[in-house]
Amino acid sequence: MRLIQSVFAPALALVIALASAPAMAEPLPKPTGPVLLTISGDIEITNTDEGTAAFDLAMLREIGQSEIETTTIWTEGRHRFTGVSLKALLERVGAKGKMLKATAINDYSVEIPTSDAVRNGPIVAYEMDGQTMSRREKGPLWVIYPYSSSSDYRSEVIYSRSIWQLDRISLE
Repeated sequence: MRLIQSVFAPALALVIALASAPAMAEPLPKPTGPVLLTISGDIEITNTDEGTAAFDLAMLREIGQSEIETTTIWTEGRHRFTGVSLKALLERVGAKGKMLKATAINDYSVEIPTSDAVRNGPIVAYEMDGQTMSRREKGPLWVIYPYSSSSDYRSEVIYSRSIWQLDRISLE
């Protein structure tokens, strides 16, 4: 019996690893619409000649939609934000860094630890109340945390990470 276990256990582990590998290494298609977000740095999956991952709106939607219903310190009342979870986005590009530098259209940047990318955590929002966000409305992309869900998300540190008009992320 031990001989069977010693022979089959490594083989079973290899089969499981190979079965899960294609989903993790699935190639990233090229964007067909305007590029809203470019991710660079310590990532494994890219789709440009520069070794970055470029996303249009359709590609962000394909990763999977997440919603956060919350109030913010920048808007009046409660709003429903729709986007891709930061966790899923980082997983999609095979992020390896411990810190991401998020940069806005105007070159303003903030650092966000990858440890913030948790289930039911922040999203990269592309809609507010069912409408895509213009630059005037802090779009086209805005890092939104679930502020109303926990006092842990209502701190100066978290608010400072909530960058709007996001267009670049670099993993370090």
